[in-house]
Amino acid sequence: MSTDTLTNHNVAHAEHGHHDAGETKVFGFWIYLMSDCVLFASLFATYAVLVNGTAGGPSGKDIFELPFVLVETFCLLFSSITYGMAMLAMNKGNKSGVNAWLFLTFLFGLGFICMEIYEFHHLIAEGFGPGRSAFLSAFFTLVGTHGLHVTTGLIWIIVMMIQVKNRGLTSVNRTRLMCLSLFWHFLDVVWICVFTVVYLMGAM
Repeated sequence: MSTDTLTNHNVAHAEHGHHDAGETKVFGFWIYLMSDCVLFASLFATYAVLVNGTAGGPSGKDIFELPFVLVETFCLLFSSITYGMAMLAMNKGNKSGVNAWLFLTFLFGLGFICMEIYEFHHLIAEGFGPGRSAFLSAFFTLVGTHGLHVTTGLIWIIVMMIQVKNRGLTSVNRTRLMCLSLFWHFLDVVWICVFTVVYLMGAM
């Protein structure tokens, strides 16, 4: 076997190894998301049990402002769209395009978090903090846990923007962007459930 043939074989083997490693990491991340599903399912179940435990305090229809939450929801929905555009740019090998769309995703996600912090601050200032009733305790825990996940995603986006800028769209960075995509869209789906179960049903 010639030297060129051996070299080509080793390169192909290395690329195949990177491909397999990337698929394994994505599969492992799917398993993590399944565990996160269990976490949020538990929080939703807890909320469903405690939603009527207002202890003489306000219920959802007394404190929820649907127009405000709707704007918050659209921020997260638009961030999923912009992340999808980042993935399309990644598939085209457009490094600057990936970072531009990631930056827009970050801005939408940051807007979502800022609105959530404002909502929490407003409720606490009105005397409707998590210690007021079982309902509010469950509400703050469920919505706050989702907010912590989004905050983690925002940090991850910043890290990936730096990685893509410095190292380009390597196979490792592509795998990480794919995992982040799964995470971000998962949070979008969870928020749709939160918006429906907590806010829409609570405002009725």
